[in-house]
Amino acid sequence: MAESASAEANINESIQNVQSVAPESETSSSKEETSDTFNDFYNEVKAIEKRDSVLTPKQQIDRLNRPGSTYFNLNPFDVLQIDPDTPLADVKKRYRQMSILVHPDKNPDDVERAQKSFDSLNKAYKTLENEEGMKRCKEIVEEAESRTDEMMKQKKKQLKKGGKPTDIPEDDRVQYKHAVYVQTCKLFADLERMRREKEAREMHEKKRKAEEDAEEEDKRKMQKEWEKNFEASRTGRVDSWRSFKSGGKVKKPKGFFRPPKPKAEQR
Repeated sequence: MAESASAEANINESIQNVQSVAPESETSSSKEETSDTFNDFYNEVKAIEKRDSVLTPKQQIDRLNRPGSTYFNLNPFDVLQIDPDTPLADVKKRYRQMSILVHPDKNPDDVERAQKSFDSLNKAYKTLENEEGMKRCKEIVEEAESRTDEMMKQKKKQLKKGGKPTDIPEDDRVQYKHAVYVQTCKLFADLERMRREKEAREMHEKKRKAEEDAEEEDKRKMQKEWEKNFEASRTGRVDSWRSFKSGGKVKKPKGFFRPPKPKAEQR
């Protein structure tokens, strides 16, 4: 998507150059000729853009491992270099095409980065491979557009309040698309952050519950052992009590420690 923005900027500049060629007093036929020339030029540019959009294996691997790729690769549209309106069938074709380019087996001299690129493509495709996943991702892009529109509105409001011209960079279509792209990446990053925080909370809760269960199990074992010992010593306690009541001598259990009798002090 970033590469498309750059290409589109070049297209817009070329459009202005083409339009400036025709003088103000041109005839209807010259206008049609200029229009045909422009259409031919535009189609040629789009064809080049389409051809270069796949890039080479090395360029794709570099792109998917560029600084900040952990952040940018959360955006499946950016990873696969497709627009949100791309049909699912074309998404699948795109994935197959790009996965062949970066497959580790096809890049033996750069296996580690190729594997990372391949994993990023897999993750992006799995996110978009069904209607539900595509719908959720489109909603994120729509939210990014909404936030960008609101940001532009606030910018213009501040400029107007200060008595300044209300022209802002995002009025340009290329700049607007870039602003939406930035917002889209932020939203995908926020979702990933929330997912990880939720996962961490769930793991912490699971660990706490496991510790509580282990503690309860230890208590149950101790209680069971105490009850077992209590029952085992019941007969001895009953016999001792009966002997005591009858005035008999209580038989000390075998192995009972008897303290020595104190000797009278001799002077």
